[in-house]
Amino acid sequence: MIETLSEQMLRENESVLEAMVNHRFVEDIKADRLSKEVFERYLVFEGAFVDTAISIFAFAAAKAETIAQKRWLIGVLDALANQQISYFERTFAERGIDPSAFDTSIPEVAAFRDGMYSISYDGGYLDTVAAMFAAEWMYWTWSQQAAQHHISDVLLKEWVDLHAGEEFAAQALWLKAELDAAGEGMSEAERSRLSMIFGEVQKLEIAFHNAPYLSNTKTG
Repeated sequence: MIETLSEQMLRENESVLEAMVNHRFVEDIKADRLSKEVFERYLVFEGAFVDTAISIFAFAAAKAETIAQKRWLIGVLDALANQQISYFERTFAERGIDPSAFDTSIPEVAAFRDGMYSISYDGGYLDTVAAMFAAEWMYWTWSQQAAQHHISDVLLKEWVDLHAGEEFAAQALWLKAELDAAGEGMSEAERSRLSMIFGEVQKLEIAFHNAPYLSNTKTG
């Protein structure tokens, strides 16, 4: 049986993907020991990135070739703007978090934001699909595992459950299917290039998830 493109990407990047899904951040969630300070820094960093993700998926919608792809991506944009952004707005209000009091320009956060943006802006449709498959497959993988553990922080549990749920799973699987369909008949060089994007994103994600643990992330 011929290996699909997504299978190739997962195989070639197994070690870096495993490093991310077993990151300290994930293990702390599973052990119900993620500190309030780390979680709130993460919320600010991730909330800022969701705004960038809207641009990323907008580029993908603009570069998509079929109306079916565009319709799906419009749905993704709606979910980002009206569900995920709303989660952050509500959570910041409930916790009294002022996002402007956090430095989102630190290298680990800026590199993830700028790196993901550049992949989508400079690359083609499949570059964005590969990058977001890397991010969303990773999130879905560890969130399914974490959701089986006790999480005492209600808002953290809600965040994990969101990424372990059926809607997010459908999104990750859609990205996987897009890659597999495009990978049929694709040159080995192009398959390898897209696989490298997957690995690059995991490295960016690892650094991004290190960032909330840094003591110099809050200003003022």
